[in-house]
Amino acid sequence: MSKYIVVTGGVVSSIGKGITAASIGRILRSYGVDVTAIKIDPYLNWDSGTLNPYQHGEVFVTEDGMETDLDLGHYERFLNVNLSGESNITTGKVYSSVINKERKGDYLGSCVQIIPHITDEIKSMIREISNKTQAEVVLVEVGGTVGDIESQPFLEALRQLRNEEGHDNVMFVHVTYVPYLRAAGEFKTKPTQHSTKELRSTGINPDMIICRSELPIDSHLKDKIAHFCDVERKAVINAPDVHSIYEVPIILNRENMGDYILNRLKMEAHKPDLYEWSQIVESLKLDGTRVKIGIIGKYVELEDAYISIREALKHAAAELGAKVDIEWIRAEDTLNMEKIRKFNALLIPGGFGERGITGKLDAVRYSIEEEIPLFGICLGMQCMVIEYARLHGWEDANSTEFESNAKHPVIDIMLEQENIENMGGTMRLGAYPCKIKEDTIAYEAYKEDLVNERHRHRFEFNNEYRKSLEDEGLVISGVSPDNVLVEMVEIKDHPWFLGCQFHPEFKSRPNNAHPIFVSFVKAAIDNKRKLV
Repeated sequence: MSKYIVVTGGVVSSIGKGITAASIGRILRSYGVDVTAIKIDPYLNWDSGTLNPYQHGEVFVTEDGMETDLDLGHYERFLNVNLSGESNITTGKVYSSVINKERKGDYLGSCVQIIPHITDEIKSMIREISNKTQAEVVLVEVGGTVGDIESQPFLEALRQLRNEEGHDNVMFVHVTYVPYLRAAGEFKTKPTQHSTKELRSTGINPDMIICRSELPIDSHLKDKIAHFCDVERKAVINAPDVHSIYEVPIILNRENMGDYILNRLKMEAHKPDLYEWSQIVESLKLDGTRVKIGIIGKYVELEDAYISIREALKHAAAELGAKVDIEWIRAEDTLNMEKIRKFNALLIPGGFGERGITGKLDAVRYSIEEEIPLFGICLGMQCMVIEYARLHGWEDANSTEFESNAKHPVIDIMLEQENIENMGGTMRLGAYPCKIKEDTIAYEAYKEDLVNERHRHRFEFNNEYRKSLEDEGLVISGVSPDNVLVEMVEIKDHPWFLGCQFHPEFKSRPNNAHPIFVSFVKAAIDNKRKLV
């Protein structure tokens, strides 16, 4: 039977509950405990697919093709596991399931209500993950903050879960913020006290309080929080700001968090071993060769919109003993070529819609003309194909996403999507196999002829132009096993020019950097050395 650790948050949103939950999982993994994770998002959207990146950050895609909250990316990277789409529970999913059951008559004429029907459905979804994974511990993070009206049914369901599973099998961890008032020169614990009081008003008493803070807090403050929030002194854990998110498990482990959790849940485990993780943290701190990489994107004002790409670059640089300095460039701006010249490599990430396309195409042309390493992901690859076609005789080449009646639609809608009107769930999503061509950058990176990568897109390379573009020097280095879908493109006689239709960033791990990102960062290092 699984044990459950429920992570809630208070005071402010974006406090770091996802990193905290992932860090708890990493610590428990160091004890040899099998862990899985669930993220609860109280919004009514069925999934994260149609959410604006400016409001919600990156949409993370799982192996089975679910568009989820970015916290699942943290879980996968910290726990080094592949989670299913069922690990992201939303209000939309819960209510949709309940309404479908009501329409089928499953409730036998009952008046369908929040309690018990919605709360029972929430518990059922959580237990389903437990049953499928057979994990010893299931981490359950509740999105938003305590007191949000949207999260109340979830908190009630989790309160019931504790009563049904038993005190020794369910533990609540509350993450709060302890602000430092510089004018007064002191920390303030009152927000934490009020947040905990709000949680207790739902019938939930926290077993542990994680105090997020800008600076470390002292023992006196921990004593005060323990006293007023009615938790054990050793269950008040400080998580101050750190240089890297990967340091958080190390910081929490220093306060014996793992031992406390295992004792609270009456679990036996091996002696903890965070040595490998500490080596990862140290490798990320190494100040080796520094390379500058410019990312030309549509949502660069919010870095979380590209969080997996940012982390994948860090993983690759650490593996190479290098350091990556990332600069975010607004794609809708006319690119300042003098500014672009300072970069050792460029990256064009995915996205949707026409806004910013001109800047991305400018970057492709600059890379080709100046032989600067360029990595295109999803829409980035499509821009590489469009600009390459324009430079080789198809001046009106475009994607039908941007120009429905394009004269030369080198990128076109997938045939099976043409008559679908609903936006959610209409794309090629999740892991698909890709066959790699030998003697290419891709093959040299993967050193395999068949890989599986995650997708999230509607438009594809138009095969009507495939042979013609290949005749002009475009290299199709990756295709679907049936040779129908183009997955990767390169060009001849260029230091490093690679575009992929999939999203390799979703599979990068701090202890296992993605080979394409490693190859790309290495190309940036080589380019820097060439220019010196």
